[in-house]
Amino acid sequence: MTDLTERRDRLGVDAVLDEASGQLDTAVALRRSLHRFPEVGNELPVTREQVLEAIDGLPLEVTLHSTTSGIAALLTGDKPGPTLLLRGDMDALPMPEDTNLEFSSQHDGTMHACGHDTHTAMLVGAAKLLADRRGELAGRVLLMFQPGEEGHHGARFMLDEGLLDLPPLPTGEQSPVVGAFALHITSSMPSGWLSCRGGAAMASADTLTIDVVGKGGHASEPFRARDPIPVACEIVQALQTMITRSLDVFDPSVVTIGRISAGTTNNVIPESANVLGTIRSVSEATRAKVHANIARVAQGVAAAHGLEATVRIEPGYPVTVNDDAFAANVLDVARAVAGPEQVVELPHPIMGAEDFSYVLQRLPGSMMFLGGTPEGEDPATAEPNHSNRVTFDEQAMRNGIATYTAVALDALAG
Repeated sequence: MTDLTERRDRLGVDAVLDEASGQLDTAVALRRSLHRFPEVGNELPVTREQVLEAIDGLPLEVTLHSTTSGIAALLTGDKPGPTLLLRGDMDALPMPEDTNLEFSSQHDGTMHACGHDTHTAMLVGAAKLLADRRGELAGRVLLMFQPGEEGHHGARFMLDEGLLDLPPLPTGEQSPVVGAFALHITSSMPSGWLSCRGGAAMASADTLTIDVVGKGGHASEPFRARDPIPVACEIVQALQTMITRSLDVFDPSVVTIGRISAGTTNNVIPESANVLGTIRSVSEATRAKVHANIARVAQGVAAAHGLEATVRIEPGYPVTVNDDAFAANVLDVARAVAGPEQVVELPHPIMGAEDFSYVLQRLPGSMMFLGGTPEGEDPATAEPNHSNRVTFDEQAMRNGIATYTAVALDALAG
């Protein structure tokens, strides 16, 4: 408890929390405006303008990325030192909203169902708190407002465009980016709670396509055809057996088939069937093994029935791997901010995927989860992220703003 008290005092947590509370109304207003006008992908012109308006007047060196709507905003402290990256993603999902919120999406078929609107608003709030504390910063904070997290590789585009290639300090000294931190809200954890773990924190995500090719014919005479539909179904079942019987349960993978498509009518055996799914793994070794096993199983099952199977795997986001030391430290910072009773070490990786993984391939850092279960709801049964009915407790954003701020103050204390 002594160490916790000392950290709270050193970081000025009481003042940070008070100021985060003072920023909450503004952050909520920005979040709701972003929620009303969600945008998908890497081109987010309306969102970008709202963020630029929100940070206007702050002492930031702003770089607008050209390959995406990404914004890199650099805050320089009064003392020399390294740079810490803080990420907030800005994009929404291509899905309907059925929350009946007064600030529901005004764009049909588009919704902020993963809380990126809260991430962006919290990072803006933290930027304001940190700007007021430039005298305490030995180094710089790089604010990464990122589009395209939902499957569009926005982080990779921003990195490729030179996000980390920063100019030297005004003194001529170098200020390399030495760490990275991001928050992600979840409706499945009590509001205001914080959670993290070292090592694998989120899974890789790859897209699987299998084309099963046989021979078409009349539905009344299957013996004269080679029906791809039951073979496709057998492949799906065989893949589940492969997962449970060839992988270490402590280094898991998930293969989920989301669609099987074939045929045109009731009395025709089609020539081909298509299987579409996703592959999730929490280590690169298991990821590679599953890729190889899928091809072997699909082609083997098809061959056993005299058919052919073509397997295509489109690599998606890598495994999100938190640096052990960085994660341990931000857990301590979170305990100082939220209190030890509201901070838990994540017991196992989450099988969702994140393109913050690209950043963590380049820098030591951590993804931390912020609880946002709506008041009066059970985290175990609340509508989950990516649901058309998901909502978040906006009061949790106070702890988010404070955590972003405290992590930067801790890293750049000098």
